[in-house]
Amino acid sequence: MTDRQEMPEAPAQVADAPKDNWVDRFAPARAIPYLRLSRADRPIGTWLLYIPCLWGVALAAMGDGFRLWDLWIALSCGIGAFLMRGAGCTWNDITDRDFDGQVARTRSRPIPSGQVTVKQALVWMAVQALVAALVLFSYNLLAILLGIASLVLVVIYPFAKRFTWWPQVVLGLAFNWGAVLAFAAHAGTVGLNAVLLYAAGIAWTLYYDTIYAHQDKEDDALIGVKSTARLFQDRARPALWAFLGLTLVLASLAIVATPMANLWQALLGLAGVWAFGWHMVWQMRRLDVDNPASCLAMFRANRDAGLILALFLAVAAFL
Repeated sequence: MTDRQEMPEAPAQVADAPKDNWVDRFAPARAIPYLRLSRADRPIGTWLLYIPCLWGVALAAMGDGFRLWDLWIALSCGIGAFLMRGAGCTWNDITDRDFDGQVARTRSRPIPSGQVTVKQALVWMAVQALVAALVLFSYNLLAILLGIASLVLVVIYPFAKRFTWWPQVVLGLAFNWGAVLAFAAHAGTVGLNAVLLYAAGIAWTLYYDTIYAHQDKEDDALIGVKSTARLFQDRARPALWAFLGLTLVLASLAIVATPMANLWQALLGLAGVWAFGWHMVWQMRRLDVDNPASCLAMFRANRDAGLILALFLAVAAFL
């Protein structure tokens, strides 16, 4: 008779997780590998998925007024962002398990380090997606259909870096879908302004995820993984400035394309874009693309940049 095989002990911390994060400090030991699969110890991705949702519902409310229902849209999008980011990251780790084992920053993740099996990860992914579906089904039909359609992008994204130098575009398509979905949850339709806001979010993702990808460019080159960081190489800073500028132009056009009750709403919205852009310029002035710590810090700083714009749009919606 053999002894029951024990699951490998979880490392004290995943390499790129913030120190003293709540998962490592407070979560039960058996739950830690699953929460790490969901990146619950690295909440920046949840924020970057959630913020376009806030933009979308605020922009829709700027057009026809704030409603109490918008509070539920904002809250439920936060719940959905946490769950779907977790499901998406779990799927990403399943598909990337061989790559992750070859990269210093990712080999401590639960699957390559042996803490979770692929079968266990698939079950965990399904649980998160099913709970997220309960949230989605509280919306109108158009928003529900948009949410279901987004699954195509979630499935495709992990494979994008295998066949295109622009996987950040695919990530942008997926991560900013919430802007259109939340807009539709409020308005029951999708206008040109929502599409322009979605495009602005994609450009923003190109900006911040190119910064993020610079952390792994040497390992990615060794294992053949593509990214915009590797594509632009020494031209990285001009490319980042271009993505920054495109983000601001498209966000401004989204506000201009929104019918509003008064001029002050438009001016406040455009001021929000200016403040959002100022923060991104601040990041660029401090960014060293050859320093992984600098790249990670400036990548994380985009939470604050996105929330600045969300705050201005929300205030404008109340005017």
